[in-house]
Amino acid sequence: MIPGLDRCAATVESADLVAFHGDALPDGLDLGELVLAGRRVAAVRVPIADAVPVLAKARRDPRCHSTAAFWGAVVVVALRQVARGALVQDDRDRLAQLADRMPDGAHVTTCDPLAVVRMFVEAIAGPPPEDVLRLPAGLRLSLRLDTDGSCVPQVHSAGVVVDAAEVAERGDEAARTALTDALHRAARRWPPLGRLLTQDVPDRLALTEAEVGDLLVNASRIGVDVHWPRHMVAELSRRAVIGRTESAYGMATAEWELVLDGTPLTRAEVERLAATHAQAVRLRDQWVLLDGAVTPRAIRPLTVAEALAASITGNTEVDGREVPVVATGWLDELRARVEAPDEEVVEQPDGLVGVLRDYQLRGLRWLARMTRLGLGACLADDMGLGKTITVIALHLHRSTVEPTLVVCPASLMGNWAREVARFAPGIQVTRYHGQSRTLAAKGIVLTTYAVLRRDAARLAGQSWGLVVADEAQHVKNPDSATAKALRTVPGQARVALTGTPVENTLTDLWALLDWTTPGLLGSRASFRVRWAEPVAADPEVAAVFARLIRPFLLRRRKSDPGIVPELPPKTETDHPVPLTREQAGLYTAAVRSAMVEIRGAEGMARRGHVLRLLTSLKQICNHPAQYLRERDGRLTARSGKLTLLDELLDTILAEDSSVLVFTQYVSMARLLERHLHDRKIPSGFLHGGTPVPQRERLVDHFTTGAFGVFLLSLKAAGTGLNLTRADHVIHYDRWWNPAVEDQATDRAYRIGQTRPVQVHRLIAEGTVEHRIADLLRTKRHLADSILTPTDTALTELSDTDLTTLIELRR
Repeated sequence: MIPGLDRCAATVESADLVAFHGDALPDGLDLGELVLAGRRVAAVRVPIADAVPVLAKARRDPRCHSTAAFWGAVVVVALRQVARGALVQDDRDRLAQLADRMPDGAHVTTCDPLAVVRMFVEAIAGPPPEDVLRLPAGLRLSLRLDTDGSCVPQVHSAGVVVDAAEVAERGDEAARTALTDALHRAARRWPPLGRLLTQDVPDRLALTEAEVGDLLVNASRIGVDVHWPRHMVAELSRRAVIGRTESAYGMATAEWELVLDGTPLTRAEVERLAATHAQAVRLRDQWVLLDGAVTPRAIRPLTVAEALAASITGNTEVDGREVPVVATGWLDELRARVEAPDEEVVEQPDGLVGVLRDYQLRGLRWLARMTRLGLGACLADDMGLGKTITVIALHLHRSTVEPTLVVCPASLMGNWAREVARFAPGIQVTRYHGQSRTLAAKGIVLTTYAVLRRDAARLAGQSWGLVVADEAQHVKNPDSATAKALRTVPGQARVALTGTPVENTLTDLWALLDWTTPGLLGSRASFRVRWAEPVAADPEVAAVFARLIRPFLLRRRKSDPGIVPELPPKTETDHPVPLTREQAGLYTAAVRSAMVEIRGAEGMARRGHVLRLLTSLKQICNHPAQYLRERDGRLTARSGKLTLLDELLDTILAEDSSVLVFTQYVSMARLLERHLHDRKIPSGFLHGGTPVPQRERLVDHFTTGAFGVFLLSLKAAGTGLNLTRADHVIHYDRWWNPAVEDQATDRAYRIGQTRPVQVHRLIAEGTVEHRIADLLRTKRHLADSILTPTDTALTELSDTDLTTLIELRR
């Protein structure tokens, strides 16, 4: 016996044979007795891991049997292979030498000595990468799995495949020995193959259901190729079914459904799969692999928006993995209603003055459908297509008791109030703004983003039928205080208005839709991974994403079919803007001081005082820096006009449009040029002092797209230029002569212009500009006779009429 081995096996002293084994031992060797040469002998199993240190010492111990010393020498070679990570040629030669000198009784297998030695080394060090179950002379072993669950060993040679039983029956002892050697090694990796070794001819091995599953799932672990007919194995998949039960408290329940070849499993089949512990099961005459799909983790309840998104895209995320979704019942009905046009006809509501154009009526129907379903919407029409009147019509159509809250930039409050008064005079309009603001919960309530930040709690305490965010790109940063405040204001429905739903990245769109319909696009982090990054690189992902957002975002451009024919060639819009506190103080002081002089003057002196006053008031309305003749210093947040100009330019440039900005003052144009330079917006500036060659270069550069904002002095550029690249015209200040303004506008609106032209006139609210604009709009027939190309007609007004015209009204 081997000294020390008794510590490894308690029955060594009574054993006739010691059987070393690894983690897996072929069936037939796991016995307390073996039959050798017709004689039953006692045997003991000793794990290789326990025997290695004892055998390594036994090779130099004279008390040990020669077989122990022999296997000790083999252990040394195996340990060297472990240390090197590979079996080098010297080791191969050493093993061959040892095999030649193997003592009698060192093994009881039918394999040749070298094969036994290599099996022993592999039990310790594992098989070398280049020597995994290869047969001699280019032969290769594989396993064929038949549909009845039996396993057949095969031998490959020169493209010919034959069953191993045929190799054994040919009587080629070398081939049969090599085959047995390969099966021995394969059995150490997958014990069921050991049963083949008990057969006189290794023909066919019947496998249990559990063994079939193990072989299918873990074939690579055996070290041989495993083949089976394509139709033999079917894939079991799972999908989430949503909509079978009614949603409760705004949440939807998802249930798992198992599918085999596109057909859901029956309840009995599911119960059978759930009861098995096998890795594969025979079902519907096929073998089905089970990889945890039978008992998946529960799906968390989904919001209606999340469930709707899943039904549109056809999948959802569970535990970080995409799984298919089937919409049924109420969810499928909801999906159909938001994806397909509603059959219900929505007519122009009573109380709306004017006639909605066809595309505006379609927009109203879309908004009415989405808000009726309790879903949000983003109306992203181009500037000038009438988003404001469409929302006013929506308010009239809903006819709810709860008021509508409109949150917009301060520069647009006046425009909203004028548009409501113009198109729906029966609606009460309240401006929740200013120092002594009161909240009247009726009709349409207008407020600004700045007031929203300060009074979020108060606004959130009111019940709103509809919450509208105009120029909604102001809340594209969900981490901003403005966006956070807006999310706290509840409403039966939410509508975002913007001409630029995507200004920089796709995350801008996520911010808008996550406010209108929370949960539709998932979290911001998951949105980046699932949509924002793949959309740019994968057209298929982009198509799915477009399908997802299409029901919730309506985007129309002026160039769209069905819209351009309905637009007038030129659309004109007056934009009333509030004065800043600085402007209001300067304006009031200028009126008070000038009226003292005017009341005490007569004739030419009086006319001179009136003209100087009108000029001063115009400049104050433009910007305090122009009136104070400041060349440097801060320009932002001091002028309502400049604030609105920034917003208009952001939208126009984001739409890849270009614009002419007219002012009658060169000094104001220089301030605008400096402001645009600070904002890094490329622009050009043409005025009366511009040399002719430079004038031509500026026009060429604008025409070719070198810059998109062209600042123009009204006198210098009001005639003689063809600037049809521009599809927007902004009159920063009023000339007070419609003919002069029209001539300036015609630089863009003329022969050669292929796009509708939007004309914007900036008007300081509550000032002389506002009242002159009213005169031009309501008494246009008198304008030509009263308002001459200069302001001289105004100098003839009485003191009372003049005071009425110029005084600041809040």
